[in-house]
Amino acid sequence: MSTSMSRLSRRRSVKKPGSSIAKQYGMLIALIVIYMIFNILSEGRNISSMNINNLIMQNSYVVILAVGMLLCVLTGNVDLSVGSVVAFTGAICATMVLEWNVPIYLAFLVVLVCGLFIGAWQGFFIAYLNVPAFVVTLANMLIFRGLTMVTLGGQTKGPLPQDYVRVGAGYLPQIYVTIGGQKVEMLSILAGLLASLLIVFLEIRSVRKKKSHGFEIPAVWQIFLRTVIIVAIVNFFTIKLALYDGLPIVLALMLVLILIYTFITNNTVPGRQIYAVGGNPEAARLSGIKTQRVMFWVYTNMGLMSALAGIVLSARNASATPKAGDGFELDAIASCYIGGAAALGGSGSIAGAVVGALIMGVLNNGMSLIGLSVDIQKVVKGLVLLGAVTINLISRRKSA
Repeated sequence: MSTSMSRLSRRRSVKKPGSSIAKQYGMLIALIVIYMIFNILSEGRNISSMNINNLIMQNSYVVILAVGMLLCVLTGNVDLSVGSVVAFTGAICATMVLEWNVPIYLAFLVVLVCGLFIGAWQGFFIAYLNVPAFVVTLANMLIFRGLTMVTLGGQTKGPLPQDYVRVGAGYLPQIYVTIGGQKVEMLSILAGLLASLLIVFLEIRSVRKKKSHGFEIPAVWQIFLRTVIIVAIVNFFTIKLALYDGLPIVLALMLVLILIYTFITNNTVPGRQIYAVGGNPEAARLSGIKTQRVMFWVYTNMGLMSALAGIVLSARNASATPKAGDGFELDAIASCYIGGAAALGGSGSIAGAVVGALIMGVLNNGMSLIGLSVDIQKVVKGLVLLGAVTINLISRRKSA
């Protein structure tokens, strides 16, 4: 009897934070439905190869920031300074390249280190002085926006060199083949096929791992359906890119970041400690987790990701501007919550945050295509965020 009860208890407690099948289906279905709605409203313009390319490039910084922001959200906090840090690091990088003649890739390295120091600066106040993260990051939002204005002198700095711009607007090597009179970039097609095989392999590996530990496994049809949907989305994008200019460099960068941070959160001790701290800080501390260190490195990492986004954005714009990054923190935070992260922390996934970022990107892109004003766009995004968080909280209360 006790054995069966322990097995039942273990089966009930194995749901991975923020990654239930229902939630993953919900996010993917929402993404597809929103995309198809805008496809109809825009008379097919958002499904064009050029628009798919623009969608990826224009929202690369949102994905980068959302990946870093998720770690903050998992602790039950957010970082309101990321937009200002993006602007500041982009301004520093452009200034070094244009005015100080620093080699481009050395400037990138310096800016990434600068981002680490900015994150450590904020993490020190949050982790070791126990100043609320909301207050610290709000203060630094003002500080770094001001420093951006000082660095740029209130003026736009550009144009940036082509090698710099290539990071945000360039493409991986291209191999074209003409098929039926249409030029097709074959590396994009190959990337889609390899990604599909990797997705299937990881799904099988995940199922076997859960089964070996006695964890609850979804029905076969659910696993199959989810895999088919993901593979279809991936190949849709890669085929569209193959009909344009191929794979953007920022897409490769995003994929690398997604894989690294998915591994960190799912398969490493520091990653699981973040979930523990967010779920119950006091219990985590009593269990031996150094909660201050966890909070410190989470915000240090957010500084690094903000600096990376600053480089990508300035490269995409071919310049650094005082207003760069305005409102980015809201898009990054919204991406995490829309992607299923718990508002109180302790639950969420990198995959969910990325899907949330894609939903935000599709909303931004689609509303621009159909000519909605910026004011109405803010209203729509606010309603989507409010609805996502409300549904999340209600579902958690029902399952409690």
